[in-house]
Amino acid sequence: MSDHSRLAPVHSWLVEPLSDEVAKALGRMSAAVGIDQIAVMPDVHLSGDFCIGTVVASEERLFPLAVGGDIGCGIATVRFHASADEVLSEEQSARKILRGLRMLVPTNRHSRRTLPEFLPGGLEDVPLSTEALENLRRHDGRVQFATLGRGNHFLELQEDDEGALWLMVHSGSRAMGQALTAHHLEACDTDEGGVRSLSAESSLGRAYLRDVAWARDYAHSSRLAMLDAVTILFEEVHGIEVDAGSLVACDHNHVVREIHEGRPSWIHRKGALRASEGTRAVIPGSMGTPSYHVEGRGHPGALFSSSHGAGRAIRRAEARDAISGKELRRQLRGIWYDPALEDHLREEAPGVYKDIGRVMRAQRELTRIVRRVRPRLCYKGV
Repeated sequence: MSDHSRLAPVHSWLVEPLSDEVAKALGRMSAAVGIDQIAVMPDVHLSGDFCIGTVVASEERLFPLAVGGDIGCGIATVRFHASADEVLSEEQSARKILRGLRMLVPTNRHSRRTLPEFLPGGLEDVPLSTEALENLRRHDGRVQFATLGRGNHFLELQEDDEGALWLMVHSGSRAMGQALTAHHLEACDTDEGGVRSLSAESSLGRAYLRDVAWARDYAHSSRLAMLDAVTILFEEVHGIEVDAGSLVACDHNHVVREIHEGRPSWIHRKGALRASEGTRAVIPGSMGTPSYHVEGRGHPGALFSSSHGAGRAIRRAEARDAISGKELRRQLRGIWYDPALEDHLREEAPGVYKDIGRVMRAQRELTRIVRRVRPRLCYKGV
C-alpha cells in the first residue's frame, strides 16, 4: 500500500534551478495522497496543479491533471527518399509547399471539402463515457480529426546531418481530449491539498482509462492521417516517395500501467516521453533549433521517461513583449514559414524556449541520441 505519511520522493534532471512557482507546484504534487514517486524532466515548466515535464507514479490513484487535457499529444515523423535541398532550396518551391499544406492540413477545422466521412481505425466503434461525449465525437471529433491545432503544434520539413528530407508532425487530441478531461475531473475526489484523483479500481476510474485509451488512438491516427496527406502531395507534385520503414511515433501525455521496482504502477506523463530501454522517440526543439531522434535508456529513477521537448522559458504573454518581428526574423533566418503569420509566431519564437542542447545534455542518463534533424520549413496555425 502507498505510504501517505511522507512526501513522495522527487528525482530531477534539470538545466537550471527551479523557479519558486515550479518548486511550490512540485511540493503540492509530492504531498498529494496516492502519489508514490515523481520524476522531473529538464523541460519542466509551470502548468496549473501539475507541471509540464513531470512524471507521476501511483499505485492505485489516477490523476487526470497529471496527464493534462491534450491526451495523446505527440510526434510522428518519416523520411523521404530525397534530399532537403531538392525541394527546399528555392523560395518559389517553399511557398508552393506552404500553399499545399494550407489546403491539405487544416490548422483548426475541416471545411466541407476536406471533412472526413467517418473516423478511421475503429475510432467510432469504442463507446465513450457519456452521450454528451459521443455527440462531441460525432461533430468535433470528425471536424478536427487530422487537423494540426494551434499554439506549439506544428508540421515541419527537416534535414538530417546527411542531408535527407524528413517530415514531422506534432499534434494532439484537439477538443476531444479537453472535453474528456473536463468530464472526468468533475467526478474526482479532492484531498486536503486540493489535488483531484480517481480510484483506478472504481467504475469512474475504469471509464477514465477507457476514454484516455481512445483519445490516444485518436491523436495517433490523426497524426498518421496528416503524414499521409503530405506524403501524397510530395509524391504527386515532386515525384518523391516516403520511406515507410522510417516512421517513428510517440506521445507524451498519457497514463499507462507499467512495472517499476518489481510492482505495477500507474505512470502519468505530462509533457514527458516513455524512454524505456531501446524505445524510439522524438524530442523536438523549436521552430529554429534542432530536434532529436532518440532511444530510451530505461532509467528507473526517471520512471523510464525523458523530456518531450525543449520546454518554454517565457510565457506567451511575456513573449510578445520580448520578441519583436525583427527579432523573430533573425531567429528564423534560413527557415521557410508564412510571413503573414509573423505577428502570431512571436509567441513561438525559438528564443522563448529553453536551449534544446542543454536539455539533451541534462538527460544523457535518460536517452541516447540516434539522429539530429534541423528545421527547413515550418507550418503552424494561429
